[in-house]
Amino acid sequence: MKKAILIAVCFMISSTVMNNLNAADGTLSAYHSKKAGWKKVKNQAWPGVKEGTTYWYKIDKTAKLWWSTDGKKWAAVEDGAWMDKEGKWLKIHEGKLVWSADGTKWEEVPEWKWQGSDGKWYKFDQHWTLWVNE
Repeated sequence: MKKAILIAVCFMISSTVMNNLNAADGTLSAYHSKKAGWKKVKNQAWPGVKEGTTYWYKIDKTAKLWWSTDGKKWAAVEDGAWMDKEGKWLKIHEGKLVWSADGTKWEEVPEWKWQGSDGKWYKFDQHWTLWVNE
């Protein structure tokens, strides 16, 4: 009887230890893969499509939006908005990245990230540096 209880206790302890180790491994790998996927965009530009034409967008130090069709000649975007892959409008308003499906009701973009027309995920950090997750 004592042997059976001792075996049961050892089994429970080893199961608990193994579960904790497995949970920690899963957490570390998920954290590692998420962090490793984001890279700073060298030219700080991302693609977008408007009326069938691909434009390159970037923001300056004051978070003003610029666009270009060739990546060389840049012009200010008057309304300051671009579209994501799903057709939502995005813009920087009062120091936040916001979006709207119809251009009337604007909400802050979660984690300041969106999917570009190229299928890649982009995000801004608090200093308006552009990051991509390939």
